Amino acid sequence: MKKVTIIGSGNVAQHLLKAILHSSELHLQQILVRKIESVENLIDPTKIIINYGDLLESDLYIIAVSDSAIREVSLNLPFSNRLVAHTSGTMPLDSMSEKNRRAVFYPLQTFSKTKSVDFKKVPLCLEAENLNDLEELKALGSFISNNVNLINSQQRKSLHVAAVFVSNFANHLYTIGEEICKENNISFEILKPLIKETAEKIFYLDPKHAQTGPAIRGDQNTIDAHLNFLKNSEYNKIYKLLTESIQHDR
Repeated sequence: MKKVTIIGSGNVAQHLLKAILHSSELHLQQILVRKIESVENLIDPTKIIINYGDLLESDLYIIAVSDSAIREVSLNLPFSNRLVAHTSGTMPLDSMSEKNRRAVFYPLQTFSKTKSVDFKKVPLCLEAENLNDLEELKALGSFISNNVNLINSQQRKSLHVAAVFVSNFANHLYTIGEEICKENNISFEILKPLIKETAEKIFYLDPKHAQTGPAIRGDQNTIDAHLNFLKNSEYNKIYKLLTESIQHDR
């Protein structure tokens, strides 16, 4: 059974923790956190440590912290020549200290502490400095995910940008839609079947051909009516920008 240690306690760290605990092929050696209470309800307290000096030997150390903290954490590791991976979508391999064998173990998914995720369906994007470590990562990754991908740093960066568009930006548009509904005494629930149908279309059509609405139809009367309706200047700008982008791509 392969031993894995996690460093960090945020959303990604907690979902990885649960996935590893659920695996029969992996053993969670330890989790290193700043505050024990952040994960004490998820795991045996004897596996939680707060000092780098208490780290035991593992087959893989996963640094699941903010991008700005990756370098510092990697420098604080009190050993060398062990396999260490970060989970960032944007940071390159060389963002970590060169004293260990550097790798990337990036789960391409949106994580929230209160929402469970089937990790078997989460795409894992892997990268390593040498072939042997890459094969080791593939084996370890396959124990928790059925969607393992070899992705280099440049590809991973582009994936992360694309993910912001399809996830974070899309969710922000849901927020705007919900606000418009609230302002007009309409339940946001009424839009959820539309959201679901739109999202499901891209499993059968490419996004460009799934596009509908006044912008793609060139329905300027409806566009003008919508812009006249939107009194919030920021929402008006976003509507215009997205309309122009859709029409430019026709």
